[in-house]
Amino acid sequence: MPKTATAHKSGPKVRVSKASEVKKPRRRRITFPDYHSALKYLTERVDIERTRPSRIDPKVFKLDRMRYMLEAMGNPHESLRCVHVAGTNGKGSIVAMTTSCLRKCGYTVGAYTSPHLTDVRERIAINGQLISYHAFRDVMGQVATAAASLPPRLGEPTFFEVITAAAFAHFADQAVDVAVIEVGLGGRLDSTNVIIPEVAAVGSIGLDHTQILGDTVEKIAAQKAGIFKKGVPALTFQQESKVLEAMRTVAAEVGAPLQVVGQDIEFSYRFEASQQLGPHTRVGLSTERCSFEHLPVPLPGEHQAFNCGLVLAIIDSLVERGFELPESKVMAGLEETVVPGRMEMAWKSPRVLLDGAHNPPAMTALMKTIGAHVPYDSLIVIFGCAADKDVDEMLRRLSLGADKVLFTRVKNNPRAADPRDLHRRFVDLAGKMSQVCETLEDALATAVKAAGRDDLVCITGSFYLVGEAKRLLAEREQQKASGRVEKA
Repeated sequence: MPKTATAHKSGPKVRVSKASEVKKPRRRRITFPDYHSALKYLTERVDIERTRPSRIDPKVFKLDRMRYMLEAMGNPHESLRCVHVAGTNGKGSIVAMTTSCLRKCGYTVGAYTSPHLTDVRERIAINGQLISYHAFRDVMGQVATAAASLPPRLGEPTFFEVITAAAFAHFADQAVDVAVIEVGLGGRLDSTNVIIPEVAAVGSIGLDHTQILGDTVEKIAAQKAGIFKKGVPALTFQQESKVLEAMRTVAAEVGAPLQVVGQDIEFSYRFEASQQLGPHTRVGLSTERCSFEHLPVPLPGEHQAFNCGLVLAIIDSLVERGFELPESKVMAGLEETVVPGRMEMAWKSPRVLLDGAHNPPAMTALMKTIGAHVPYDSLIVIFGCAADKDVDEMLRRLSLGADKVLFTRVKNNPRAADPRDLHRRFVDLAGKMSQVCETLEDALATAVKAAGRDDLVCITGSFYLVGEAKRLLAEREQQKASGRVEKA
């Protein structure tokens, strides 16, 4: 608990009446009567994820508030053994595969991820189970109590700081064996960067959030590598030389032993097809402790081979740190990996695929993955993205795979690009069939009407758009089910 300053007076003693007697302030314990009031408290915080970068005060990115709140809560994060994951793309997949492997090996695993798709509780899960409504209410009370004691000079905590502190508290309360923590934005000044993990891993680096993290991949890589800690194993995989150079510089500065999968750690992959698995990628990784050979990557796409290799390197590093992770169980855990909102076939007739590709490299990976893994006659894409992205490059890469594009936007999100502007720019770039739909409901109705039996509808460009699509499709599934009940 933070110490309360005590006033000292010099000179003669002065008798003070009870009415004017100065007392040490007591921290008022905040409780919420139910889940909805706790959620309201959270959503009233400033949400950086939904704010245009031009409107974000750079001073908001600092760790002082997090450290103060966590100290007031008893520093729950210090009791956790963690895996810390950063990167421009692939963080969610890396977290999902790592979590699945650890669970299969018998560990109780907390997973902290962002953003959520349909329910904020998705961000805080233990062994695949979302934090309960009751636990969310209680842990949010702990955070609100700590936040109320913040000195004015530190400012109000953000949405992400509050939910991050809640995750640490919940994982500590439930005494998880290990917590896999996904960085929200950047790394160096991200709210999660108060932990001392067992291992820190950085995935693919690309140009994204440039107004905040820097306008070159080297600057962004340095920010992501900000999660490296002295003496803590640090991992990444082969990518641009200037990216690796930036990471090696940061690692050397802080004293973190950095290893690159594919350079310092033996790694291989190959694409193949079989009757049982269809088109897929297999990987191999070998160290002094572990030898993984010809493992099928559980997620489609060549890019997932590198993510999977990084996961195996994380497993190897944890083995070195004393974790018991039999290779057979690691392999079984990989097979059970599920990542909602990434290459997710959410509807069967017509086929509707959801993927949160939200920047140019992710869009390239999506188009290549669909081409390699999903047969179709025509690809109809429903697209909406944030206005602060590299929109023209995303559209250019989208045009390489899409046959027709329907532009729309997420409801109630100030960052969302105007679909009319997206349409105009796409016509200038590609000249392919495209149109504007005011809402996702309109876009989906138009796509379903236009899609033939062997066509594919893909909703992409933003995790928020994917989340809205999941809610919409779930409602339609309920309506369909209730319709069957009525007919029966």
